[in-house]
Amino acid sequence: MPRPGRRPKPTAIKKAAGNPGRRPLNENEPQPEDGVRSPYGLSPRAKSAWRRLSPQLKKMGCLKRIDAEALARYCTLLARYWEAEKFIEKHGTSYPIRGENGKVKYLQQVPQVGMANKLAPLLAKLEQEFGMTPSARAAISLPPGESDEESIEAFAARKPRLLGRAG
Repeated sequence: MPRPGRRPKPTAIKKAAGNPGRRPLNENEPQPEDGVRSPYGLSPRAKSAWRRLSPQLKKMGCLKRIDAEALARYCTLLARYWEAEKFIEKHGTSYPIRGENGKVKYLQQVPQVGMANKLAPLLAKLEQEFGMTPSARAAISLPPGESDEESIEAFAARKPRLLGRAG
């Protein structure tokens, strides 16, 4: 059962923002592993979304191994959303329903409109979770100059045996 009230911000985000609420931080918050891989079974369009989004989310620090299924779900929903939008663009949003006399009685909405309308808020919610909206990113602050590339000196300090140095 969900807890009442506002959902807590992750401790990492609070630390990055300088703990503006000044409440005690949860130092015992679980820290999931890095190293996320694309799950099996994604459609080609969902895989494309994964390949486009996952590197950016990793760089932002918003993607860990435990998040792979949530991102896969997002990519699958996004693929369905774009398939529905592609159908709507090609065929329109409605089709005529004719009476026995051949005259148009009314226009019926194509099912893809309903699908797109239901998928949009689900996608928006997951986008908030992953920091993929401007307001969600406003709460995240990365240390200046942080890079994915490690300096040779830092690598040598971590892996002295690989470079022929005693550790």
